[in-house]
Amino acid sequence: MPVKTMREALTEAIHQEMERDETVFCIGEDVAGCNGSAGKVGSVGGVFGVTTGVYDAFGPLRCIDTPISESAIVGAAAGAALSGMRPVAEIMFADFIGVCMDQIFNQMGKFRYMFGGKNVCPAVIRFATGAGFSAAAQHSQTMYQVMTAFPGLKIVVPSNAYDAKGLLIQAIRDDDPVLFFEPKALYQEACEVPDEPYAIRFGEASMPREGDDVTVVAFGQMVGKAAAAIDSLEAEGITCDLIDPRTTSPLDAETILESVEATGRLVVVDESPPRCGLTADIAGLAADRAFHSLKAPIKQVCAPHCPVPFSPELEAEYIPSPEKIVAAIRATLA
Repeated sequence: MPVKTMREALTEAIHQEMERDETVFCIGEDVAGCNGSAGKVGSVGGVFGVTTGVYDAFGPLRCIDTPISESAIVGAAAGAALSGMRPVAEIMFADFIGVCMDQIFNQMGKFRYMFGGKNVCPAVIRFATGAGFSAAAQHSQTMYQVMTAFPGLKIVVPSNAYDAKGLLIQAIRDDDPVLFFEPKALYQEACEVPDEPYAIRFGEASMPREGDDVTVVAFGQMVGKAAAAIDSLEAEGITCDLIDPRTTSPLDAETILESVEATGRLVVVDESPPRCGLTADIAGLAADRAFHSLKAPIKQVCAPHCPVPFSPELEAEYIPSPEKIVAAIRATLA
């Protein structure tokens, strides 16, 4: 099976779905690129290169560069989706979601409910998310934990190239609005990815590691760090279930609870700040529905409640590390 980076897997998913369905189109700032400049139109493919080749393959009517207006991009995507199209909109950095919040949570997320189920809004909005590039406080946030709170939206956070392709294909085919958060620290991470199209159903977690002692739930780029932490403990005879929910809404709560009931211990890892975040949400779920199975307090490993630092040294301390995850696992076993 060929090895591909997450960026390549996402690009492949977009091309294959646009070939399959002529109602799919891309829209966003620089998704083609160089329009009106000295460069060749289509040579950019988005600020992270995910839409590379789309303009050349499908032309200007299906790869639409826009002005710098996130509200206009998402508003156009919402209207197109209501009219029978399947837009894939790009908002570059997840931090910019605040500019188009009304269009997302107050419009797209409510259409199906307000129309009594008679209309759908099959729009995908892609974001690059997370820290790790010294991009500072305004370009390094996660935001998926915030958007998970709003009903009517489906929230996707892939942790590897294989999942990224399958989840994006599912997102494009889905009849509800999907917010697709791509951890930018993982764009160059590679694994085996099939050439043929495939879809991964939402609400079905994966379990990259299996063990008996502790349940570890991690999101996005934290899945790899959690796996490294778990692997480092194997020599001591400590084994853990590692659960990657893949989607935060819908959430595969049953897989998490079944694991907690078996291990009796839970560590939740995310790079979002702790207040009102996913670590607290999962901890609350376990405390409510698996309390009598718990043998130790639940541990949350997350970023501090502060903006993401620009300094590489401070940012490295800000992001949860395998060492911090190991310490949390040990604490539940003490």
